[in-house]
Amino acid sequence: MIASRTDVLKWGLITAAGVIAGYVAVLLADARHYYTDDTEAQYAPMWVMLGNRLRDGQFSALVPYEWMAGNYALEEAGLYNPPQLLVHLLAPSMDNLAVYATVVKLVCSIIAALGVYRVCLAYGARAPWAAVAGIAFPLSGWFLFFDEASWWTSHTATAWLVHAWASSVRYTRGRGSPISVFVFLYLALTVQYAFPAVESALMVVTVAVGEFIYQRRWQPSARLLAAASCAALAAMVANLPGILSSQVTWRGNAKIHNDPFLTVPWSESLNASLPSTTPAFTAWWGHVQPLPMVYIAWFLIPALAFVGWQAARTSVREFSSIALFAAAVLMWTAGPGAIGPLRWPARVLPILAMTLLVLVCVLLSRYGTFTSLRRRAIAAGVLIGVLFLRSFSAAPQIVVRHLVAVAVVAAIGAVVVWLARTKGTAAACALIVVTMFPIAFAQVQAAPPTPMSYDFPERRSEMTAVFPDFTGVTLQLADRAILAPHDKTLEGAYGSLAIGNYAKNLGLQYVNGYTPIGHYPFAGMLCMAWDGSTCTDAFRRAFAAEPSTGRTIVDLMKVDRVVLHTAQYPDAGNHPAPPGWKWVNYPGHERYIWVLERENGLISTVNGAIADTANVSAASTSGDAVTIDAKVSAPNGGRIVFSRLAWPGYRITLNGNEIPSTTVANTFLAVDIPAGTDRADLRATWRPPGWQVGIGTAVAGLAGVAVLQWAFLRQRRQGSQIPAEDEQPTEESVGPDPDDRREPTPSLTSSV
Repeated sequence: MIASRTDVLKWGLITAAGVIAGYVAVLLADARHYYTDDTEAQYAPMWVMLGNRLRDGQFSALVPYEWMAGNYALEEAGLYNPPQLLVHLLAPSMDNLAVYATVVKLVCSIIAALGVYRVCLAYGARAPWAAVAGIAFPLSGWFLFFDEASWWTSHTATAWLVHAWASSVRYTRGRGSPISVFVFLYLALTVQYAFPAVESALMVVTVAVGEFIYQRRWQPSARLLAAASCAALAAMVANLPGILSSQVTWRGNAKIHNDPFLTVPWSESLNASLPSTTPAFTAWWGHVQPLPMVYIAWFLIPALAFVGWQAARTSVREFSSIALFAAAVLMWTAGPGAIGPLRWPARVLPILAMTLLVLVCVLLSRYGTFTSLRRRAIAAGVLIGVLFLRSFSAAPQIVVRHLVAVAVVAAIGAVVVWLARTKGTAAACALIVVTMFPIAFAQVQAAPPTPMSYDFPERRSEMTAVFPDFTGVTLQLADRAILAPHDKTLEGAYGSLAIGNYAKNLGLQYVNGYTPIGHYPFAGMLCMAWDGSTCTDAFRRAFAAEPSTGRTIVDLMKVDRVVLHTAQYPDAGNHPAPPGWKWVNYPGHERYIWVLERENGLISTVNGAIADTANVSAASTSGDAVTIDAKVSAPNGGRIVFSRLAWPGYRITLNGNEIPSTTVANTFLAVDIPAGTDRADLRATWRPPGWQVGIGTAVAGLAGVAVLQWAFLRQRRQGSQIPAEDEQPTEESVGPDPDDRREPTPSLTSSV
């Protein structure tokens, strides 16, 4: 029996409400749960900065003063992703970033949950069981404690990926259009994060293979692969720059290697249903993790005892794509530790959770049974015992907590079985949903503070009120690792130091920023880390002379101010300032920073981006973030060095004729001016590398999906064999009717 549209809508609303209730439970346990680590240090400040630029009419693919983190054609900014642009656009109006990040993530989690709900329905699950899977997913271990709490790009990309999965199944089975596949895959591929791109490809391939096995026809799978290819072509404009710039970034290493960090042994899957689980694999906390990283849902494993496996065998082909997807991801979690830029296999645990929730809830919905109830209850008890043994083996020191969890799971499971038999599926599913919230509350409350948290303030107005009003371009030499916990307050270090992307909250121009991509040569020059921290030797390096120009690095960068972390440079202010610089006192900030400023004022605004000339007369005439214009003369030839990183994508012309660019110290953009040049027009322009190809592939992708949509509508109009929206597949094509159990006792698939 196919659920009515009313039931689908009703349980969809229940799914959304369940996600909201889950967020409330988590926030009651930790009000900052969704504002920690990368969210506070990378994403939220970036949203504010890019939002301000969007409001000013700027498409900020490159922000030159952010020397290592300012190439947003490569960073995880989602510049070609419309929902992400909306997040940017709204951010500057939000003072409390913790509240804003939480609301944005709530919306994203609702989207993800409804995606899981749609996948279950696409595979024939009843609406209540689909809602159970949808609500459980945002409360699964890794997704809750990492993707939702911190790693925004993985969070949002997964939300679009799961909808792409649902649309892919519907399209291959004739119940949905290629446009839906195209749109959701495009959104997943344009968050500018490698993991979702590979996961999306894996999903499409497994669905294509699974549907070929199921339908025994190649045409539906071919159409899906064509639609996915169109989405990949359209998304190329967002991904080509990263590929073509990888040689100068940290992500240029394409090697495959293995290490134990965040590789998850398959045995840890046996922890998936015990809320107290603390799995054993190497991560930030050592070998035993204090968080339920591999937890999925308390009912997932014990519920297998109530599946009518003999009946389910008739639908093995129908569900083969789910099993293939789950198996592929399970193998990935165990390693290798890094495949080029894809490191830390534990990051795919949410995809494993998603696939297993879909598989189990679809099986329960269509083949759940209470026949031989005593035998099934014993089997469920054995499965719970296995959960206990695995969790106890990983962390025997919390055996009491494991025993309490076993009792809770067994007791709730018994009540759910009773409800299903006496009150029906809806009541049982409702109880399963309700029990998720106190479990999530207990898990978050019991979790230790993450060592990756920055503990940034929440309100931008409060940050701005206490921070020095630094004009011009500032280079900060500081180390976050030596900040003590009591320093991480507005009254402490955060009133004086800008860690990560903190300066973006303040509207200040800092060289330092948070980047997972990095510019490899520049990072090596100043030993700058992903969070903008620097080593102690950075001060010497910054004021060292670059050999070919004789100019210091800070001169070539046209830095106006250097801020030194007093804990890293305790005596710096007691020594003479470097030539051309002076020590400046900022009252109230002496505890954390020494400040060096130029004796003659700002230089970042003098002569545009021209930092050094040799035998060349060069005067800047205009310029912006991606364009440099100047009048140049060089009777005997010479060289110009710009205060710009030599990112791939620069094109330099002299009087309209292209001339080659070069670099200084593998870092600074430079150009050799030919002899005889007299008042010539020099122009340096930057565009994301491959942008013309990207536009071409985007046009091709749009044209391709238009053709597929035309073919889809034509088949519908001609009354082809594609089933209608609510048409049940025939017995001949998919096997026996899933409602034909021939079982005398009530089942978990009883109508709602």
